Amino acid sequence: MTGDVSHQKRALRAELRERRRITTSTARQRADAALTQHLVELTRSLGANSVATYLSLPEEPSTRGLLAWARTSGVRVLLPISRPDGLLDWVPFEGDDETQDAFGMPTPSGDLLGPIAVNEVDLMLVPAASVDRDGMRLGWGRGFFDRTLGSMETRPPVYAVIFDDEFVDSVPNERHDQRVDGVVTPSGITAF
Repeated sequence: MTGDVSHQKRALRAELRERRRITTSTARQRADAALTQHLVELTRSLGANSVATYLSLPEEPSTRGLLAWARTSGVRVLLPISRPDGLLDWVPFEGDDETQDAFGMPTPSGDLLGPIAVNEVDLMLVPAASVDRDGMRLGWGRGFFDRTLGSMETRPPVYAVIFDDEFVDSVPNERHDQRVDGVVTPSGITAF
């Protein structure tokens, strides 16, 4: 059974990567503008003074607009850095200096705060390949965010940032997969 689920996950991730790859720049710009509006709206509606999020890749739903807004609005932002042991360290977002980690993911420069720093945020925004209507999140297969969410002492509201067509009826899942509290898409905010 687990082998079947793993195969289903890999196939769905491949399909979603291809959909993201062929998205036109015009459609991406429209989606990014709408996402920024909804991410700011969510942050404000929750009264979040601190947010954990990620530096989005060009093909991902963009978090860059939120980062720009947070910087000028006094909202503290923590960004993840992948560790070899499968955990995430966190770094305060203080500017535009970026490097890449061993997995090719954009990472901020700055002082590492360690994995438990994320326990202090008011809102957490996570990447996802897809999320279903029950809040089950399908990640990209490395497990960093599942491990982080599963190990947090107290979890703030956790929202996945995805494109509209990635919000689906169901996703294949396994015991270690973690649910989210909602999704943010270009069409809006959905809380579970």
